[in-house]
Amino acid sequence: MNLNIGVIGCGGIANGKHFPSLEKIPEVSIKAFCDIDIQKAKASASKYGMENSKVYEDFHELLKDPKIDVVHICTPNNTHKDITVASLNAGKHVMCEKPMAKISEEAAEMIKAAEDNNKKLTIGYQNRFRADSQHLHKICQRGDLGEVYFSKAHAIRRRAVPTWGVFLDEEKQGGGPLIDIGTHALDLTLWMMDNYEPESVMGSTFHKLGKKENAANAWGSWDTETFTVEDSAFGFIKMKNGATIILESSWALNSLEVDEAKCSLSGTEGGADMKDGLRIHGEDLSTLFTSKIEYDNPGVDFFESESVDEAEEEARSWINSILYDTDPVVKPREAFVVTQILEAIYQSAKTGEAIYLSNN
Repeated sequence: MNLNIGVIGCGGIANGKHFPSLEKIPEVSIKAFCDIDIQKAKASASKYGMENSKVYEDFHELLKDPKIDVVHICTPNNTHKDITVASLNAGKHVMCEKPMAKISEEAAEMIKAAEDNNKKLTIGYQNRFRADSQHLHKICQRGDLGEVYFSKAHAIRRRAVPTWGVFLDEEKQGGGPLIDIGTHALDLTLWMMDNYEPESVMGSTFHKLGKKENAANAWGSWDTETFTVEDSAFGFIKMKNGATIILESSWALNSLEVDEAKCSLSGTEGGADMKDGLRIHGEDLSTLFTSKIEYDNPGVDFFESESVDEAEEEARSWINSILYDTDPVVKPREAFVVTQILEAIYQSAKTGEAIYLSNN
C-alpha cells in the first residue's frame, strides 16, 4: 500500500524535519505542497516532489483531492485547529506539528473531528523518539523507578531566541518559549510518568530580556517592538494523585543550567535524568549511578538543515500506525493535556491565581 501525503506549510519545520523524513519511507509519496507563499510551496515541490505533485496556495483546494490520504500541518499555531478539523472532515489522516493548538478548547475540537471521521490524528512531539527517551520510557514502563511522584521538565536556553517567522508574534503563536519548547519537555515528562490527570497549575511568565536592544543572541538581535511573547516561563503542576511537576522554559535567561527537551524523574525506587547523558540510579548509595548512557544526539535539533534520527523514527512510526491500523505513539488525548497545562500556566501568570483543571 502506498500513502499519498499533502503538506500544508512549507517553511522551516517542513523542510528541516517532515520532507527529509518522509522521502526516506518507501510507502510514501509526497503529492501535494501548500503554502500561502506559493514560492515556498514551489521550492519544496521542486526538491521533494514527484513528477505529478501539485502545488497549492489555498489548503482547501488541496483537501479536495481524493487521492491525498494523509496531511501534515506545519503552519503557525493559531491555524492548527482550523486546518486539522478541515483535513479530518475531508477524510484525511493528520499529523499536526506541536503544540496541538493555542488553547485546549481548540484541541478538543480536533479530537472530536478525528473521532467523528474515524481518522488518525497525532502531534509532532519527535523527542519521544530519541534513543535516550525511548530507553528511559522502557525503564519507567518496567517499573524500575517505582511511583514517579516528582519531576522536572527542562527547556532552558540561555540566548537562543528564534527571530524568524512568527515565533515572536503572540497572536499567531499563543506564546513564546513555553508553548514552543516547554511543550516538548512537558510532553516527555508526562509520557515518562504515564500521568495525564492534572489537578492544579500555578505559573509565571516574564518579558525581561526581550526588552533589551541589541542583546546577545544565537540567531541575531530581535526587534523589541515585535517581540510580544514571554522570554521565559515557569510552572508548578500538581496532579490528581499528588505527583508534582516543575516546568521551566526560556529562550533567553541568565542561567548556567541550560537543558532543552529533557526531564528529571524521582520515584519511590529510583530516579533518572537526562542532564549528562541518561543517568539512572537506585536507592543504594553505594551504586548511585547504575546506568549512564551517552548518545550521539541527546538534545534538540534546531532543524537547520538535515533530519535527525528521531524525526525519521517519528515519521516511520506514524506511517506504520496508518498502514497497520494501530494507535500512534503520540495520542491526541495526551497532547490535549499538554495544551491544557500550558494554557493554565499562561492563565495563572495573568491572574496570579492557581488554575484548577477538570479533564474531559
